[in-house]
Amino acid sequence: MQLVVARIGRAHGIKGEVTVEVRTDEPELRLAPGAVLATDPATAGPLTIETGRVHSGRLLLRFEGVKDRNAAEALRNILLIAEVDPQELPEEEDEYYDHQLMDLDVVTADGVEVGRITEISHLPSQDLFIVERPDGSEVMIPFVQEIVTEIDLEEQRAVIKPPPGLIDGQAEIAGSREES
Repeated sequence: MQLVVARIGRAHGIKGEVTVEVRTDEPELRLAPGAVLATDPATAGPLTIETGRVHSGRLLLRFEGVKDRNAAEALRNILLIAEVDPQELPEEEDEYYDHQLMDLDVVTADGVEVGRITEISHLPSQDLFIVERPDGSEVMIPFVQEIVTEIDLEEQRAVIKPPPGLIDGQAEIAGSREES
């Protein structure tokens, strides 16, 4: 199974290094020197990581055969894809790969059907489940412990405790100003 593990950013310096936007919880495993990664678009790869280092909080990679800034800049926005055994599980107990969460049924704690996870959006602050409702509409559910209370892979479902307004459009007003 193939998983997107990073997106190549801009060139860094003049010796072929690039910044990368990491999209894996295990960069030390997936983006280590010697790793051979497929690419999207496929015509850009495969790419073999020659070196990697952290600079000012950003991961910098250099690929075999990419020796200058122009070659590095040509890789911008390419997705890096690792081949992963479908049976492999993340190291932490409460972590999941996207493919494990896709197509899970989403239900509330009291058993009300919400829909099915069709996409997972990885944002800087948190991940979002994009859930297709039975009527075809979509709802976005933050993948945070306070809302997604249980992931049951055996039963193929995600249990949520949504705050008012998240799935029903009936938001509660937390406070109001009195008119004078």
